[in-house]
Amino acid sequence: MRTVVLTMKASVIEMFLVLLVTGVHSNKETAKKIKRPKFTVPQINCDVKAGKIINPEFIVKCPAGCQDPKYHVYGTDVYASYSSVCGAAVHSGVLDNSGGKILVRKVAGQSGYKGSYSNGVQSLSLPRWRESFIVLESKPKKGVTYPSALTYSSSKSPAAQADLWSTATYTSSQNRPGADPGEMDSWKPGSVLLDEGLVPKEELSTQSLEPVSLGDPNCKIDLSFLIDGSTSIGKRRFRIQKQLLADVAQALDIGPAGPLMGVVQYGDNPATHFNLKTHTNSRDLKTAIEKITQRGGLSNVGRAISFVTKNFFSKANGNRSGAPNVVVVLVDGWPTDKVEEASRLARESGINIFFITIEGAAENEKQYVVEPNFANKAVCRTNGFYSLHVQSWFGLHKTLQPLVKRVCDTDRLACSKTCLNSADIGFVIDGSSSVGTGNFRTVLQFVTNLTKEFEISDTDTRIGAVQYTYEQRLEFGFDKYSSKPDILNAIKRVGYWSGGTSTGAAINFALEQLFKKSKPNKRKLMILITDGRSYDDVRIPAMAAHLKGVITYAIGVAWAAQEELEVIATHPARDHSFFVDEFDNLYQYVPRIIQNICTEFNSQPRN
Repeated sequence: MRTVVLTMKASVIEMFLVLLVTGVHSNKETAKKIKRPKFTVPQINCDVKAGKIINPEFIVKCPAGCQDPKYHVYGTDVYASYSSVCGAAVHSGVLDNSGGKILVRKVAGQSGYKGSYSNGVQSLSLPRWRESFIVLESKPKKGVTYPSALTYSSSKSPAAQADLWSTATYTSSQNRPGADPGEMDSWKPGSVLLDEGLVPKEELSTQSLEPVSLGDPNCKIDLSFLIDGSTSIGKRRFRIQKQLLADVAQALDIGPAGPLMGVVQYGDNPATHFNLKTHTNSRDLKTAIEKITQRGGLSNVGRAISFVTKNFFSKANGNRSGAPNVVVVLVDGWPTDKVEEASRLARESGINIFFITIEGAAENEKQYVVEPNFANKAVCRTNGFYSLHVQSWFGLHKTLQPLVKRVCDTDRLACSKTCLNSADIGFVIDGSSSVGTGNFRTVLQFVTNLTKEFEISDTDTRIGAVQYTYEQRLEFGFDKYSSKPDILNAIKRVGYWSGGTSTGAAINFALEQLFKKSKPNKRKLMILITDGRSYDDVRIPAMAAHLKGVITYAIGVAWAAQEELEVIATHPARDHSFFVDEFDNLYQYVPRIIQNICTEFNSQPRN
């Protein structure tokens, strides 16, 4: 009996093992038959904005052609969610214009987005936006599941969307009644439709209907386009010219903190279509350019340049202190008047003139050219930087990128440097006992009157001051104050010292403490005011100043020695040394000193 039981137990165990093995094998077979779902990368269009996609992280495939300027991008490296996803990918360098797969990750909104030009895409600046994103190469993280279908902010059924669209009162940022009804996904009474979804009216104060760029701060210029409206140009070529202007307006990222642009058309007589303050963003500017109509007439370029010099760059027209003035002149063929003299006056007013010449005179037409080689005579430097030439109107678009790059290269805009905004000026003031407190205040007023004539900033003229007796004292250096009000207040606060008169030592001190720290691209001007003969030798210090390129003006009062002033002054002494009998007459020399400074600056060769 026991044997039978053991045999039965063995049989049960054997059956159990067989069933177990069979089950495991069956499960493996089943597992083999079940295939894992294949990940499908969603395809999006170039105009899809990151803010439309709800997913916090996703992989998408972009098509070719997203480099087009119409797909707006805001920011650099970190992009506002109002940007085109694929446009940002091209700008960042993750994709080229042929398209491909990218990984997109949402991040927090930024307080500011900086525009830049990169990989053929001009991104725009933006003061702030509520959400951002970054673009990476499409390398999925281990253990992370990416969606095969994206979740968009508009997900209602077509019927529901149609119902909402028919009953909703909305305001669209593009003001387009034919917009996609899918944008109405989460409408509720009291909501307003924006391009990034529906927002309660009470939140409208913090939301912008469309982000308006403040402009690219790296290209802060005041730009005037002089376009050719002469009869000979024809309607078709005039349209090509307007297209270039629109493309420039888009590429520059127009805004109050960046470039501003106006347009003047010339023919027989020039006329302003709009000035610098008329349109302060690229979108409005492009719309205004489209409405420009051709005037006809001759190609009087010289008259147009004179008009711009006298009328365009004024404060009333939006001209900004510290922003370089730039004129771009487009010429079909050749001017019908002379441009050299008008251009010289423009340059001396601090205007950078660029010429774009299209086609040109054929051999049998050269006899009609009023001023051969007019472009080289007009521009600031004959080094090719300020002039562009195209053989045909159909090649005009090729000038877009080099032109934008050059007008924004403020370090090379040499003609924006005038006699009033290109110097480091060091005042060396005699504080000896013979001057007296009252006369010392008169000297400070003289220094104030001179300073008021200059354009003061970190990038324009800078002012420093030294007071001396037997000893020397640095009142303030070139880098201490960067605005005119601050400088004028600092001059008022200078205290009278009293003591002897060591002018030679004062010149050496100024060279070491002021001009040694002058910027390489600045003219160095020393204006020394003294009321007596120096106790030490001035010849060697004055020679050292001249050798170091410091232009020295010597102003003597009362008991100052004329021959000593002439030694101190830069040659010719008659233009750089002045003498007055009384301190109260110092003010009379302010206009003459300013005139001499400017005459000397303008006499320097420009080409």
